[in-house]
Amino acid sequence: RDRGAHDHRAIMIRFFLPGVALLLVSSVLHADVTSGPKTGDKVEDFMVFGVTGLVEGKEVSYVKERKDEPTVYVFVQQENFSRLMSRFLKTLDTDVKESNPNVRIIIIFLTEKPDMTKEYLPKLQNSLSFAFSSLAVFMGEKTGPKRWEINTDAHLTAVVVSKGKVAASLAYKDIDAPDISKIKDALKKVSDAK
Repeated sequence: RDRGAHDHRAIMIRFFLPGVALLLVSSVLHADVTSGPKTGDKVEDFMVFGVTGLVEGKEVSYVKERKDEPTVYVFVQQENFSRLMSRFLKTLDTDVKESNPNVRIIIIFLTEKPDMTKEYLPKLQNSLSFAFSSLAVFMGEKTGPKRWEINTDAHLTAVVVSKGKVAASLAYKDIDAPDISKIKDALKKVSDAK
């Protein structure tokens, strides 16, 4: 277990350290940022490479896989990934089951180094033990799937989807683990609307 923790730290330092510095700088700025499709938009299909979770080791359309089920698509800018963001994602994974037992989280890394990211994500899964989250890599542009309007200035974009439509798009620059209330509120509205 200690070796696994050491490996996780080593990978974080070597692979993601530049993003940590950028995250700290932007946290001071507290800049507002808009990212993701608009509320009420139809969900556009796209493919990712599933690494852990619902689909592993192949390309998948989670939009088709999840159909009308409530889903949170989390787009992560890989160069900005940090320990704070890990904690945010773990907190989201832990708390989401309170909103709706059918909810699943699809965490999609946007990266210019997809092969390296695919190697890293199983280690991240082993470290954080996600129960409701699948890890995936978007193999196209760093801006994410077309028509999803992912802003590269947003370190993390969370898009809450239900019944084929966008319920909310939330963008984060200053990541803090407890700051998931807006995502939970959107999921609660989706659940109450059933």
